[in-house]
Amino acid sequence: MALSVAEVSQLGELAKIALTPAEIEQFAVELNAVLERVVEVSNVNPDIPATYHPLATSNVFRPDEVEISTASKLVLAAAPAVEEDRFRVSRILGEEA
Repeated sequence: MALSVAEVSQLGELAKIALTPAEIEQFAVELNAVLERVVEVSNVNPDIPATYHPLATSNVFRPDEVEISTASKLVLAAAPAVEEDRFRVSRILGEEA
């Protein structure tokens, strides 16, 4: 199915886009190329299984396991500045206290 210049012009009007005659000609060629590719994709054998990745993959995530974390007092002891048992950082964006 090819689009005519008149149909591309009508599409421009429906989309409320002002197109010059040169643009209408250009878009007719480009839209027809897109439609040709759509026809190609439509003709693909539906019995071929979909390929999500070219290589076989497996779950690379480790299972969640509860672990004992580092004590906050040890972490805060290594911080450059601490305030009320939290990391102290500089204010940003002129925020009020």
